[in-house]
Amino acid sequence: MPTCNTFRIPTRRQHVPTARHYVRKALAGWGIADELADRAILSANELVTNAVTHCRVSHARVRVTLILCGRELVLEVSDPDRDRPPRPRDPGPDEEGGRGLALVAALADSWGHRQGPYTKCVWARFRLTEAEGARVPVGS
Repeated sequence: MPTCNTFRIPTRRQHVPTARHYVRKALAGWGIADELADRAILSANELVTNAVTHCRVSHARVRVTLILCGRELVLEVSDPDRDRPPRPRDPGPDEEGGRGLALVAALADSWGHRQGPYTKCVWARFRLTEAEGARVPVGS
């Protein structure tokens, strides 16, 4: 049976640290720490930052979902701007932004996106090692 943790934040940059805090707390509750937690938290930071930066829907909220199923952790970040799918960029060396999706691709085992009827979701998947899986509470 998968374990799931979902929360929502406003589409404002000042709430990105709140998202990182909730992700860190959920992972710690599941016994996920160290390198995997760092990769998942940094990926969440990048995906939430993209969502709050690029969502053009007034008064929207970003939904962050963590799913722990067997030896896999799935991070999903959804927003209601369904017609603006993520587009990886190749920024110049002097550009400050544009590297978030490349970073997520490097940190996660896989990533992608899907469009729902009213939202888009960008997801990242992380495989747990045997040692990490052994720390996860039974029933997760």
